[in-house]
Amino acid sequence: MISKNQLKLLRALAQKKYRKQHNCYLVQGEKNILELFAANMPVKQLFASPEFIAAHKDKIIADDIVEADEESLSKASTLVSNNAAVAIVTMPEQSCIDTSGLVLALDGVSDPGNLGTIIRVADWYGLKQIVVSQDCADHFNPKVISATMGSFVRVNVIRTDLAAFLADCEGDIYGAYLGGQSVHKTQFAANGVLVMGSESHGIREQVAPYINQKITIPAFGGAESLNVAMATGIILDNIKRQDYTNPQ
Repeated sequence: MISKNQLKLLRALAQKKYRKQHNCYLVQGEKNILELFAANMPVKQLFASPEFIAAHKDKIIADDIVEADEESLSKASTLVSNNAAVAIVTMPEQSCIDTSGLVLALDGVSDPGNLGTIIRVADWYGLKQIVVSQDCADHFNPKVISATMGSFVRVNVIRTDLAAFLADCEGDIYGAYLGGQSVHKTQFAANGVLVMGSESHGIREQVAPYINQKITIPAFGGAESLNVAMATGIILDNIKRQDYTNPQ
């Protein structure tokens, strides 16, 4: 059974300031928690239904397991529907940026759903990291974790001063704009940075001076713009298609 203090902590971890204070974040739902176990990521506390525990007892890796009924799990969860499990996970130490291949960088993407989807897209295309500006959505936000559909265990999110990072980069820095060279005609470098801005502001003035390759997704209809997660997927697909058709 989930105690009052445990319930208080679970609810508090839905907020960034308490995640930072406790150095922990929430992972919710059967799929995301099973991804944790598959990646051998240590779980500080697992709150789960008897059915979940029985079905996955050979996979569970947790310091503390608390059996809870469906009503208690629903009260503890930030998801609309979650009657399986909630985990408290210790935040990992931030890793260094690997610039040996393509680096995906996000400038001011503040919507948690978009960030989570971009993490999922990055995982689909084999990226192991994403660099984000300091004001991007918190990648430990429950909405972000949920939107990744488990990809958060395979993609490191590195938060940094984006302008300072780009200032130190050598080579091609691609920026997604409404005007620029078509991604269908761009010869992408093996090592480079792809910068995606938010839907509301695009790539901002602090970052824009470091973009030396402006690219765009050509439009064939009347839509004003694309969702940033969708646009990221289209550009990554063009980059990976080039890698496939022109192997090094």
